[in-house]
Amino acid sequence: MEIYLPVADLPVNVFLILGMGLTVGFISGMFGIGGGFLMTPLLIFVGIQPAVAVATVASHVAASSFSGAISYWRRRALDLALALMLLIGGTAGTVAGIWLFTKLRELGQLDITIGLSYVILLGSVGGLMVAESLRSIARARSGAKVELRRPGSHTWVHGLPLKMRFKQSRLYVSAIPVWGVGFIIGFVGAIMGIGGGFMLVPMLIYLLRVPTSVVIGTSMVVTLVTMAFATVLHAATNHLVDAVLALILMLGGVVGAQFGARAGQRMPADRLRLLLGILVLAVGLRFAYDLVVAPTERFTIRVMESGS
Repeated sequence: MEIYLPVADLPVNVFLILGMGLTVGFISGMFGIGGGFLMTPLLIFVGIQPAVAVATVASHVAASSFSGAISYWRRRALDLALALMLLIGGTAGTVAGIWLFTKLRELGQLDITIGLSYVILLGSVGGLMVAESLRSIARARSGAKVELRRPGSHTWVHGLPLKMRFKQSRLYVSAIPVWGVGFIIGFVGAIMGIGGGFMLVPMLIYLLRVPTSVVIGTSMVVTLVTMAFATVLHAATNHLVDAVLALILMLGGVVGAQFGARAGQRMPADRLRLLLGILVLAVGLRFAYDLVVAPTERFTIRVMESGS
C-alpha cells in the first residue's frame, strides 16, 4: 500500500517506512541510543531527498527522546544544571548548523556534504567501536584485568577557567568545554539529522568525567531540546519537515524500541558494542560506495529561487 508524502513529493510503501521505523526503534532500544544516525541514511537510500530526510528525522528524534527524558526526570537520574549549560552551546550550534544547511542547499552542495559527513563520522566512529570491542572481547577471553581510571581523575579540560559546580554530577569543571560539547552536538544534529546521543554520551563520560548514572538522562534532555529546536528552524526556514513521514516513523519506532530493549538485556555488553560498531561502519561504507559509484543519471535539475 502506497502513501504520498507531501513534502518529500513522492509516493512510498507505507509498510516499508513502518518497517524502517520498527527496525531503527528495535536497534535504538537494544543499544540504548538514538536512531537518527541510522534513520537518515535509510530514508536517503530509499529515495527521500537528503534535505527532507535530515529535517524530518530531527522531529522523529525529538519525539522519541521525549518519553525517555520524562522517565529519567522522574527518577532524578539527570543533571538539569549541566543540561542547561550544554543547551546554551547546543542552541548556538543548532542555529549555526541550520544557517550552513540553508546556504549549502542554495548552492546545490547539500547532498554531497551530508554524504561526506556520514562517511567521515560513521566510518571513524564505527571503526573505533569495532576495534575497542574486539580488544575487550580478547581481554575477557585471556582473563586479563581491565585497567580502570581512578575516580575523580582529571584531564587538561578541568584546568580551564570559568569553572562551575554541578552538584548532581559532583563536578567542578569549566563552562567552556561544556559549551563546546553542546555546540558540536547542536551543529552536527542540524546538518545531519543526528540526535547526538551516540556522540554526546562518550564525550560526557570521557571528556568531562560525568558519572554514568546521570549521563543518559542528561543526554536525552539535550537531544530533545536541540532536535525540537532544529525541527522548528527547518520548518520555518526551509519548509522540509514531512509530518506524514515523521508520524509513520514514530509509530514504528515506539513499538520496535520495546522489543529492542528486551533483546538488549539478554546480550553481553561487549558483543552489543561490537554489533553496533559493525552496523555503524556498514552504513558509513554504504555512503562511501554511493559517493564513488557512477550515477545512473548524469544530469540533475535544480529549481532556482526567484531573483537568483
